[in-house]
Amino acid sequence: MEWKEILIRYGELSTKGRNRHAFTGRLRDNIRYAFADLPKFQIVTERDRMFIRPNDQETMDQLIKRLPSIFGIQSFSPVASCSQDLEDIKQTAIKVIESLDRENKTFKVTVKRSYKPFEMETNELQQYVGSNVLRAFSELQVQMKKPDINLHVEVRREAVYMMAQVIPGAGGLPIGSNGKSLLMLSGGIDSPVAGYQMLKRGVRLDAIHFYSPPYTSERSKEKVMDLAEKLSRFGASVKLHIIPFTAIQEQIQKQIPENVSMTTTRRMMLKIADLVREETGALAIITGESLGQVASQTLESLTAINAVTNTPILRPLISFDKQDIIGIAQEIDTYEVSIRPYEDCCTIFTPASPKTKPKLEKVEYYESFKSFEEMIEEAVSDREIMVFPKKKQQDKFSDLL
Repeated sequence: MEWKEILIRYGELSTKGRNRHAFTGRLRDNIRYAFADLPKFQIVTERDRMFIRPNDQETMDQLIKRLPSIFGIQSFSPVASCSQDLEDIKQTAIKVIESLDRENKTFKVTVKRSYKPFEMETNELQQYVGSNVLRAFSELQVQMKKPDINLHVEVRREAVYMMAQVIPGAGGLPIGSNGKSLLMLSGGIDSPVAGYQMLKRGVRLDAIHFYSPPYTSERSKEKVMDLAEKLSRFGASVKLHIIPFTAIQEQIQKQIPENVSMTTTRRMMLKIADLVREETGALAIITGESLGQVASQTLESLTAINAVTNTPILRPLISFDKQDIIGIAQEIDTYEVSIRPYEDCCTIFTPASPKTKPKLEKVEYYESFKSFEEMIEEAVSDREIMVFPKKKQQDKFSDLL
């Protein structure tokens, strides 16, 4: 079946008021960015829907395959077109239905006659199309309420358009419509899922990773780079900041009692993340923490860790069970990368019996013996920065980086 265009339905975007055009404009830009590797195509934005019109069938096929990963799209439908000739309408309707699974399916026709001079009234055209489809496909049964297949026929001035397939989109809001935040990307299962959840709410991501050679291997770094690449496939690039953390981590082991060393480690990471956030113009910090999952994620631990910053900390997984998180990781294709057996810096010095209820005043007392501030500033200035995806025609879309 050769499709003419793709109809995109906004979903949540349709509830926006006067600033709706800003959201739809961002969605349009994200679609252009995500498909910058394809030949040029036309995008037409209307109040309650959007149309994509590629110039060739191969581009159309790629759009249909990859559009489900773009946030801000509730659903979309490939659309066929034909002339206003009745025989042409009949044959096109048959071809559209022929492209679908029809076994044990119910069916109806919905007609919209935008071009009023058309030779048939709405009900006449509905009966004409429906009767011809049923003659061609005897396995179909007519059902007017909630049919399995609803063939939409719209008569416009220039042509007649048809669609019957509704493909679910990713939902949510277009990436970038809710500003930018900095994701603490560890390399485990949780943090990529947290990043995905915030992308879905329209937040553009920078990511930060703490790297401690020789305690962590080059392969642990590659794992995080692969995760950043995965997150960049949802419609916007991801800038990854890799922080050299060895010196700070070694100082923590010398200076801080073992049972609260993890609390101080997380506090130093958050201080560094806050400086990078400020430099990059991000508005918040995102973590993959889930309440009570490990010792550093109790309310007492989170309170002690949070005390180093006034920046909003977004924790989209705070109430999620581990199995829920794993399920999403598998769905978004990050799970197999996350379980590669290469440790990150949070696991190499994990104490045998970490405090689950650390006292903030005691943690601050131990940290006061030797200031970490100079080491923190050095780590920030020595960071390595990479942009993902690596292979992307980004020259026309640099505003999305």
